[in-house]
Amino acid sequence: MSLLKTKIGRLRIISMIEGLSLVILVFIGVPLKYMFAFPAMVKIVGPIHGGLFLLFILMAILAAIEYGWKFKTTAIVLLSSLIPFGCFYVENKIFRNVNPANENNA
Repeated sequence: MSLLKTKIGRLRIISMIEGLSLVILVFIGVPLKYMFAFPAMVKIVGPIHGGLFLLFILMAILAAIEYGWKFKTTAIVLLSSLIPFGCFYVENKIFRNVNPANENNA
């Protein structure tokens, strides 16, 4: 897999996994916990999402430094991790436009 060879590729993968964990947590886990008194999914997915969130933040900062992102680009990428489906936005608007061979992209 060529995505694993670059920082931006690894960030794209982590972004998708982290984003999906947030969607599962917010739209499945939380309703199950509060509407049906079934907190098991939140107890399982919550810590997994937390770890993925921290990894995403770290990798986003490292990618911003390596690729020389502007503050606005970095802020958008970081804020995307707080919004359900935000990962899909940055995938289409930012990550796809970054060329690993050129360090001043976004």
